[in-house]
Amino acid sequence: MMVIKRIDHIQLAAPIGGEDKARAFFQDVLSLEEVEKPHELKKNGGVWFSNGHIHIHVGIEEPFTPAKKAHPAFEVSDIDALGSQLTEKGVSIQPDDRLPGAKRFYVNDPFGNRLEFLEWINK
Repeated sequence: MMVIKRIDHIQLAAPIGGEDKARAFFQDVLSLEEVEKPHELKKNGGVWFSNGHIHIHVGIEEPFTPAKKAHPAFEVSDIDALGSQLTEKGVSIQPDDRLPGAKRFYVNDPFGNRLEFLEWINK
């Protein structure tokens, strides 16, 4: 019987030419490392990032529409420190206290895609 084991990566969309903005956000702000794309996929544009556990692929989509509701959620170990780090780098945070047992907030990547960050307090 087939069993889904885990999510391999998350794909986010960006407009044509968005690679440098993706690097500035995912690499410089979120401290993920850029991962070289396979040769055959480079022609599609986009850029990939990872921290060893989390893999984010930013793909080029035309026409581009940001994901305003659909989003990945990233569990973090110190949400207050992350919030301070993001604010210092000019990223706007939208706090949300509607999930019992968690501290969380949302941010938008440079393209308007919604990202959630959370820390479980009572799990």
